[in-house]
Amino acid sequence: MSLPISDYAIIGDTHTTALVSRNGSIDWLCWPRHDSPALFLRLLDDDKGGACSIVFDGETTSTRRYLPDTNIIETTFTQPGGRAVLTDFMPVYPPSTMPEDGPDGDTESRLIRLLSCIEGQVRGRFIVRPTFDYGRADCTPHADANGSVLFEAGDDRVRVTSSQPVVVEDATASVPFDLATGERMHLVLTQGQDGEVPPVQEPDGAVSRLEHTTRYWRDWISVCSYRGKHEAAVRRSALFLKLMTYAPTGAIIAAPTLGLPEAVPGNRNFDYRYAWLRDASFTITAFANLGYRREAEEYLRFLCKVDDSHGRELRLMYGVIDPVPEEQELSHLSGWRGVGPVKIGNAAAGQTQHDVYGELLLAVEDYCEVAGNAMPAELAESLPLLVRNLAERAVAARHEPDQGIWEPRGPAQHFVHTKALIWVALDRAVRLGTRMGIDAELVAAWQWAAGEVRAEYLEHGWSEARGSYVQAYDSEALDASALRIALFDALPVDDGRLARTLNAVQAELGAGDLIYRYRTDDGMEGQEATFTACAFWFASCLAVIGRVDEADARMDRLLNRSNDMGLFAEEIDAATGEQRGNFPQGFTHMAVINHSVRLAEISEAHRQAA
Repeated sequence: MSLPISDYAIIGDTHTTALVSRNGSIDWLCWPRHDSPALFLRLLDDDKGGACSIVFDGETTSTRRYLPDTNIIETTFTQPGGRAVLTDFMPVYPPSTMPEDGPDGDTESRLIRLLSCIEGQVRGRFIVRPTFDYGRADCTPHADANGSVLFEAGDDRVRVTSSQPVVVEDATASVPFDLATGERMHLVLTQGQDGEVPPVQEPDGAVSRLEHTTRYWRDWISVCSYRGKHEAAVRRSALFLKLMTYAPTGAIIAAPTLGLPEAVPGNRNFDYRYAWLRDASFTITAFANLGYRREAEEYLRFLCKVDDSHGRELRLMYGVIDPVPEEQELSHLSGWRGVGPVKIGNAAAGQTQHDVYGELLLAVEDYCEVAGNAMPAELAESLPLLVRNLAERAVAARHEPDQGIWEPRGPAQHFVHTKALIWVALDRAVRLGTRMGIDAELVAAWQWAAGEVRAEYLEHGWSEARGSYVQAYDSEALDASALRIALFDALPVDDGRLARTLNAVQAELGAGDLIYRYRTDDGMEGQEATFTACAFWFASCLAVIGRVDEADARMDRLLNRSNDMGLFAEEIDAATGEQRGNFPQGFTHMAVINHSVRLAEISEAHRQAA
């Protein structure tokens, strides 16, 4: 039986990530990149998916935490005869001199597990069973004279080294340990060819890497400017979002996993290890809200490289280096708790979603506010062209249907959220164009088009019968995305319609503090869980219409729904409270940051006005 999704926590090195369970098993790892084929994938198949696990002799309980202000996991195991601490991390080093662009840390494509006995005596073993290429490639282990084991599958290689002897049997390596108080051992997984990185020597090698990695993460989070009630949740979310960056190119992925179901049962099992334009733009906004200019700049540089048309031919999503592969099923994998099919690639890459123009221009505006006069010359030169092209695309698309923010696998529609984000695109383009000195006649044309779009969706997007803004023109269906557009000034907040929409959404899409995206047929199977970001949007909308205390209380309750490590998946099952969907999910953690910041600002404004 697969472990609950909330049993996992994440480590990484800004190139890739690994998920570590509450019992110390690494059940998910793609190497060397976020979108590489999985090496460990027991998360998606108990039998066929490999792992790097730890097994103790005798009954054992565990507790865990992140080392403060880091992405380093510390798990404490307790037995009747002893206690041990397992520290899991992927080394990343602060650079000796911070470069103007590119990665802000040095990495080794390594994963280190450092086990220390802190009381009594502990015995057990580590078990390493890689399953290359999503479990499709045969693996051959080779033991060498120095006691390490090299696993090979075609051109893929992973070496297992340890301060204890490594024993090989079939396609599995085990490392027994027998530690007394004060003793420690390490296990190291290294990806790639021999000789590419120096070996780790115990004790100083693993410990010194831990010290450098700790310093890297604490130096990085020290930039965070947010100070407020939800500081712990915001800082954890920021640390997680940093893990979603791919340092060599500046890409930002949506989530580190694939195939975790949004509906149980159902077929909503998608691959999120790519750079969605929308999600990455949300992340830029989150970083900008916290004072992180560099991450926003790196993503904008990435965008300029992968889209040399500067917005004229912008696509919905990109791979961190290569194009997004076509969607295919891995029929040999059973899926998490047997919920298949497991899919890699993503068919949504071919969809048309016009709201992305507004998403990106929101992010550009937020970045410009943070960068000010310190903007690099290359971006100062390229951003005006990007703004112009995105605005022109928004004008051209304002009367066209699309697939919308939720990517249903059905026909295109005139979604209200899309129309409002087209208005946002034009509104921000007017502001940015004025600042950047773009031709005044062109800016005036954008402003006229923005007024036309706004008048249209305010008329056709409202249903008096439902007492709510609705999902699409000529529809009576409710959609939680209506909440989000109010947060970008795309809806009036003082005419009573937003308040009525909140009431309607709560009545039809609400499950306590949780919110479903919609209840309409989207062409997929199963009833999905509530969408966690929507619940944060609802809280912010309450604050926008003046119900600040209610919004604050709801925000507290929502944040308490994270797992014990402060992490959220994409969705939450309303009946059980279990996390659902890919995990951890960038979309949700962006919402944690952006709505904590917004709520703090609104609360302060109300306090000063009182």
